[in-house]
Amino acid sequence: MRKLLTLISLLVALSLVLTACGGGGTPVTEPPAITEPPAVTEEPAATDAATEAPATTEEPAATEPATGEQVTITIESWRNDDLAIWQDTIIPAFEAQYPNINVEFNPTAPAEYNGVLNTKLQGGTAGDLITCRPFDASLELFQQGHLASLNDLPGMENFSDVAKSAWITDDGSDVFCVPMASVIHGFFYNKDKFDEYGLEEPTTKEEFMTVLQTLQENGETPLVMGTAEQWEAATMGFQNIGPNYWQGEEGRQALLAGTAKFTDEPYVKTWQDLAEWSQYLPEGYEAVKYPDAQSLFTLGQGVIYPTGSWEIGLFESQADFEMGIFPPYVENEGDTCYISDHTDIAIGMNAATPHPEEAQTFLSWVASEEFATLYANALPGFFPLSNAEVTLDNPLANEFLSWRQQCESTIRNSYQILSRGEPNLENELWRVSAGVMNGSITPEQAGEEIQAGLDQWYQP
Repeated sequence: MRKLLTLISLLVALSLVLTACGGGGTPVTEPPAITEPPAVTEEPAATDAATEAPATTEEPAATEPATGEQVTITIESWRNDDLAIWQDTIIPAFEAQYPNINVEFNPTAPAEYNGVLNTKLQGGTAGDLITCRPFDASLELFQQGHLASLNDLPGMENFSDVAKSAWITDDGSDVFCVPMASVIHGFFYNKDKFDEYGLEEPTTKEEFMTVLQTLQENGETPLVMGTAEQWEAATMGFQNIGPNYWQGEEGRQALLAGTAKFTDEPYVKTWQDLAEWSQYLPEGYEAVKYPDAQSLFTLGQGVIYPTGSWEIGLFESQADFEMGIFPPYVENEGDTCYISDHTDIAIGMNAATPHPEEAQTFLSWVASEEFATLYANALPGFFPLSNAEVTLDNPLANEFLSWRQQCESTIRNSYQILSRGEPNLENELWRVSAGVMNGSITPEQAGEEIQAGLDQWYQP
């Protein structure tokens, strides 16, 4: 009998051992969420990961990987020029802190971005993170359910209402993108040429036109711009110098309120200036595209380039002469100056991402001072919108930024609300501004056509 009892005890013990080694059990403790993964210097020991890993028959959802499991999130963007910066600087800094999250930057050509992104979103193939254009384009994505609300995202408290204004609903109830940067409009110029002809940076329209005339008389191409793609005429021309005529935010808000019209003198004067510019542009400028104009300037085949701070990186890498910048000229000496300090770029979360926790972890990091410093110095000319105190290494970027203390800031007047209907105001400004520079329509006709188009659908 004693032998029988001993045999039974051995069988029971063996059964318990086999049960403990089986694959169907569920761990007592859940794996930690990866929204706040440990720093690289504090990675969990391999023994801890082993004791907390779920059984292979009960894999967790993709949004809650076990410790050590890699998750990849993808960023959609139009900033294809920034690919190397994201791959070499920004992403490695994030992944060093969050080793379980791999980030891929997947840019599309700028002109194709909106269409490609919409196709991907509708087809369910878009990335986890969406780079957001300002105002209505991104607002529409939110209203269609493609962008998630970020009201409760840690880090959003680092941004002012003004910074968030380009990525928030009209009633202010939902913010849907983390602001990344603004860009500032102005003029680049070839300092060597200015020194050669004894020229100084112009501050008024009269001085500006005198500089152009002097350069032309000396056989130079004074002003570099083309109208083949149309948008340059509006973005780098009309929206560059215009705020000094319509007095920045005062004029922009008046358009929204319906108390100002594009047929008013400030807008006609802006187009009159663009018409005067034409005689100083490169020969055949009507066929010159944006990359062509960039090359003409950096190759020294034109002296002044109306554009903005976003050109710093490219120009410094290509030009073999010393460059300077000056802000948009005012009409008369002593006038208050205004700059287009345009909210340009942000990043949001695809509402359909299978990795919302990882995406939010990345977005909170984008809202940090570390990201602001990295981004502003990796992309000189893109200025942080957070309240972080960032030190810029690039002299030209610092000079652009100093204009915020000298001038009043505004944004492009076509971006908020006024381009929601048809005809689209932004696209129409491209068309008529290029038309004015090409001599196919007059400044007065430009104002009439723009206002007539706006009146078809916009009632304040």
